[in-house]
Amino acid sequence: MAGSLVYPPYPATMTADFFPPQQQPVLVRLVQGTCFFLLPKLYGFRVSVSEDDVARLRNLDDARLVYLFNHPTMEDGMAVFGLSAQVGQLFHYIVARESFKGILGKFIQALGCYSIRRGMGDRASIAETLRLLKEPRCRVVIFPEGGCSYQNDVVQPFRSGAIQMPLQVMAQLAKKEGPLPNMYLVPVSLKYRYTRPMGQVIEQTLVGLEQALGIQEQKKNRYERLLAIAAHVLNRIESEYGLSHATELDWNPRIDRLRHHVIDQCEKQLGLSSPDHMPIRERVYKIQSLLDSGEAQTNNNEALYWTTVRLLNFDAIYDGYVAENPTPERFLDTLMRLEREVYQTEHIKPKADRRAYFKVGEPVNLKDYVADFRKDKTDTVEQLTQLLRAEVQKNLDLLAAD
Repeated sequence: MAGSLVYPPYPATMTADFFPPQQQPVLVRLVQGTCFFLLPKLYGFRVSVSEDDVARLRNLDDARLVYLFNHPTMEDGMAVFGLSAQVGQLFHYIVARESFKGILGKFIQALGCYSIRRGMGDRASIAETLRLLKEPRCRVVIFPEGGCSYQNDVVQPFRSGAIQMPLQVMAQLAKKEGPLPNMYLVPVSLKYRYTRPMGQVIEQTLVGLEQALGIQEQKKNRYERLLAIAAHVLNRIESEYGLSHATELDWNPRIDRLRHHVIDQCEKQLGLSSPDHMPIRERVYKIQSLLDSGEAQTNNNEALYWTTVRLLNFDAIYDGYVAENPTPERFLDTLMRLEREVYQTEHIKPKADRRAYFKVGEPVNLKDYVADFRKDKTDTVEQLTQLLRAEVQKNLDLLAAD
């Protein structure tokens, strides 16, 4: 898909299909001990979790635990590692395969991370997860949204595999003699807050985008200026992909039309087809996995890859996200999306120091659901998936209200 924008170099294809965990407990404990100093210096945030929530997790110490977190930023893995330090547990983490490059890749394997190829039904990663879940006192971290949402306050739909795999293991354990062990799905909400007033940063970001887009600043409030920038960007992308400016539509259907047009064009180039109900995010991951594996046969893989990056950037955006609760975090969530598009970059660093707040939801003991799973696997998985997503969103709302 040819485009007028010039993006950074296309990521090199990785040679290994799977990167297993190679956890070194002594190293993990050593790094955990430095988190109080390391996270603020390297990542610009500190971790906050209540003593009650820490106690709740420690009370489950003898059970198998699967932690389910929302995924608002690219720094969430380190925030969760900081939580592991406060709780005093060793976690295993399922991490996107593209993170396992060079020395950093070896390091995160030593911390307990292992890879997953999103969009491809990664059998090696699934097998490793099932193996870990069979171990007594396992602690596995999953981000069931499937990828970074770039939204601080809204939880995207959960992928059912995060619930199905633990249930599958419990069903196997139920066939053995003796009492069925406890395995808890633990929903945990993660929210970031800036630690200082952000009005000046918001103003600087607005001015930078207006200048980059050639928008003449007018006497409007900041939200109106944000809308003007977003409208300019939307018009530009529509033109790039040969779509008319559907000004007769409300923003949300207009954005949705653009997203579906672009993903359809991407799949057409690769000869792919997807069910109507498949989320765009899943379709994007499938394309990226094909590109990464070298299996995609096109003459324009670089442009195609960066088109998928743009789709992920705007996948969860909707009109009203800022208006319904105009916090600095929501304002900057949206501005940073626009910066990724306008400045043609995959990642934007946080605008200032933050605090990462965790709230632990009600754990779900899968021992109580094994019989239902045997009767109706699909319905049981769906019910639990919705229940756990709702729990994460409920507690995220509570964090936002504090």
